[in-house]
Amino acid sequence: MDAVHLHLILTHFPIVGTFMAVGILAYGLFVKKDTIKKVALVVFVLMAIITIPVFLTGEGAEETVEHIAGVSENIIEEHEELAEKAIWLIEFLGAFSLFALFAIRKKISSAKTIVIVTFIISIITFGVFAEVGNLGGQIRHSEIRKSSSQPVIENSNETEFEEYKEEKDDDD
Repeated sequence: MDAVHLHLILTHFPIVGTFMAVGILAYGLFVKKDTIKKVALVVFVLMAIITIPVFLTGEGAEETVEHIAGVSENIIEEHEELAEKAIWLIEFLGAFSLFALFAIRKKISSAKTIVIVTFIISIITFGVFAEVGNLGGQIRHSEIRKSSSQPVIENSNETEFEEYKEEKDDDD
């Protein structure tokens, strides 16, 4: 297994895990159960940890796919730039979740407010990670690209582009 495989396998965890934990935390806040809130907070911490290898394998994955026909270098750069911001955000969420866990455990009077702030940060984090994942998907899936803003093929010669156009015309 190389960096590409590892990146592709792990990359879904921060998106799906954060989404699930947001739902769990929302439910915990609604039913006012600290145990349920703690589960969500622990998941946020785990997602912060698992995001580290996701981020670190991204560079190796880029090196492997950037020269493949049909891969958009512009999208790779957008994906990478947003991923750099997203990792800081999820690490902050993980650290803040540890703080919220501590506040709940020690029954600090502002624990409810801390958990609500964590919930807000988690929604923002999920949104950013959803966009990182969307951009990552566009790297190899031209069918989900915004056709007006991203060319379908950037790293190939004209002959490959013509073959691609012919295939697309045949499909229609």
